[in-house]
Amino acid sequence: MNGLELSRGYYGEYGKPMLENEFARLLPYLAVGFVGSGSEHYGFDDEISRDHDFEPGFCIFLPDEETVSRRDAFLLERAYAKLPREYGGVKCQKISPVGGNRNGVIRTSDFYSSAVGAPDGGLSTDAWLRIPDYALAEAVNGEIFYDGYGEFTKIRRKLMNMPEDVKLKRLAGNLLIMAQSGQYNFPRCLKHGEPEAAQLACVEFVNSAMKAVSLLNNKYLPYYKWSFRALRENAETKEISEKLSVLLFGENSDIAAKEKYDIIEEISAEVISKLQSRDLTKATCDNLENHAYSVNDKISDSYVRNLHILSAV
Repeated sequence: MNGLELSRGYYGEYGKPMLENEFARLLPYLAVGFVGSGSEHYGFDDEISRDHDFEPGFCIFLPDEETVSRRDAFLLERAYAKLPREYGGVKCQKISPVGGNRNGVIRTSDFYSSAVGAPDGGLSTDAWLRIPDYALAEAVNGEIFYDGYGEFTKIRRKLMNMPEDVKLKRLAGNLLIMAQSGQYNFPRCLKHGEPEAAQLACVEFVNSAMKAVSLLNNKYLPYYKWSFRALRENAETKEISEKLSVLLFGENSDIAAKEKYDIIEEISAEVISKLQSRDLTKATCDNLENHAYSVNDKISDSYVRNLHILSAV
């Protein structure tokens, strides 16, 4: 049983009955779910993950104090703390049930302020350009079991939909890095007799390729520890993740370097094909740099379009 399954079962067996029996009047204003940082919120946790922050639990999200008072919040915290301390053979940790931990009672505005820096999820264009992919992933991962008020889900859906111009700016920047690191610098570093620098170029290419592919699939790339896992478990990106994996391993002998460069070009060609099929580029060559600038030209907002092409990566 992974963390998400544990949370869902714990809520269903203990949390839901507690809320329905003791807080029926508050139910229309609450949301309940399992969202945030940590591999368990993606369903990526395993036995090793249980060495920290692993317990049965869930979050009860509350609207502002005018809707759910401090006293009601306190009563919810106290009731949550009285829930059974073990479920599915896993014991709860000795931490406070008050919002701020991974589980417990927390204001919706506090959760989103912590996750993305905006209590209502309303990000400015500049904020959208700056916020890292993993922060957005943590804000919309996991599962919402119940949302009577609708506020939490409304913000969640808003954050799931990155503005198109921001997406294009991020995409253009990552395409340019792919071109510079993989298509250009990788073979050039090898010619200079710098295999270490060549491998660093591979790492840069892989990192930007993962981001570009995720953007093209309307996904937010999680924290680097789980980025490959996320690509592998998505049917649309599984094959490309296997190719990217090859670039991170092995030596850079003549034969290995040739194989790696061929993979870089294969991945580049696949990305270009996706760009062309979605009418995101007017370039027709196999050079990702040209496609990067073509994608940037598709941006409608002149402010975003005229920013440095790498401003959002």
